[in-house]
Amino acid sequence: MTQQGVRWTADQVLALAPDAASRKAGSKLGVAGPWSGTGSSREGTVWGVCGGGGGASYRTVVDTAAPLTALGPAYDCTCPSRKSPCKHALGLLLLWTAGEASVPAGRAPDWAEEWSEGRRGRAPETGQAGTAGAGSGSADPEAARRRAERRAERITTGATELEQRLADLLRAGLATAEQAGHGLWEETAARMVDAQAPGLAARVRELGTIPGSGPDWPVRLLEECALLHLLDRGWLYRDRLPQALAATVRTRVGLTAPPAGPPLRDHWLVLTQHDTHDPKLTTRRIWLHGTASGRTALVLSYGAAGRAPGLTLPVGLALDAELSAYAGGGRRRGALGERFGSPVATTARPPGMTTTEAAARYGEALREDPWQESVPVTLDDVVPTPDGTSWQLADADGDTALPLTPAAAARPGLWRLVALSGGAPVKVFGECGHRGFTPLTAWPAGEGGAVRL
Repeated sequence: MTQQGVRWTADQVLALAPDAASRKAGSKLGVAGPWSGTGSSREGTVWGVCGGGGGASYRTVVDTAAPLTALGPAYDCTCPSRKSPCKHALGLLLLWTAGEASVPAGRAPDWAEEWSEGRRGRAPETGQAGTAGAGSGSADPEAARRRAERRAERITTGATELEQRLADLLRAGLATAEQAGHGLWEETAARMVDAQAPGLAARVRELGTIPGSGPDWPVRLLEECALLHLLDRGWLYRDRLPQALAATVRTRVGLTAPPAGPPLRDHWLVLTQHDTHDPKLTTRRIWLHGTASGRTALVLSYGAAGRAPGLTLPVGLALDAELSAYAGGGRRRGALGERFGSPVATTARPPGMTTTEAAARYGEALREDPWQESVPVTLDDVVPTPDGTSWQLADADGDTALPLTPAAAARPGLWRLVALSGGAPVKVFGECGHRGFTPLTAWPAGEGGAVRL
């Protein structure tokens, strides 16, 4: 149950927006003018009616206290938008952050109460269905074993073919990759899809974006070909690998497995939430930090093209929940399980390290997973400073720094970080890899809350 009076901040609400356009539109609706009949309940339901153009009005309701088996805040609005949350839900939550003067406590109207009770009533049924599904899937273990063997044989055939294509490329010279164009890589990727190895297919498609992409493209192409060759060989000789590395190889080629090991209950601080898009899929990456265990975990959520992923967690809040780890890759990826309440405000911050320690941590992580692009890192007492035409994060009490990745240096979040710092040290969470550091969330000196970058 939500504690009465614990409301999110505007930054935490805007962190839920699926894109920049939604943040802008939602911000315009975060004032009392267009709203009527607003209210909130102790159970975490927030509701209101927003007036639109042409006399239209939209009923909007948000469940800020997700039920124990749910994935995150839920939204419902009578507007035709396919985004989740829509601009009306964002505007209502922004109004709610202002306090009871704008959204008073009260009893939900019938339409909001009916939606809320219906949603919470479905949660146990979902869990029961999942249990039943698991039981039915194990009804014929011999059939499941044969299916797994057939898929492994297909992946082995695809990996062997890919090895030959990489060898042909190196014999002919990297210059032929630019001449062949993107079609060569798409055709090879399609062969990997046929082999039921989506991880290999994705890495092959990435190769197709490198030729002609800059003066150093042959070097980068050779590096990526070497990593792909290493993954191929890892699969072909997986029986000779240590158990943890073999699990990482299986994950990297695209074999999925349920979380392994007992769930870990902790108060999970939501460090950041950000989306990446491709023509067919939106991937949401949410980093969590266990305040008791000290573990940092990645939770992934997916949405079809044009739709936001289902899991949404406000940055800067803490969540009392269980999390189960997946095998491989240093066991950083996890799946949220049972939740024991709604996200609540917290003053907790993750422990940090120096830029030198961050670079060393990435190097150590490559032993467990040579294909990972980056690792989660929190930097303590760093100052954003110019570095030629780019930027870097420099230790306030040392003489070392981490360069920002080219993508991070071009994002608007860089200027929020610079403004937050104002030349003073700040704590920054982000991803550290061979291309540099990508800042995602920052905390100012003192007791200020998290700022999503």
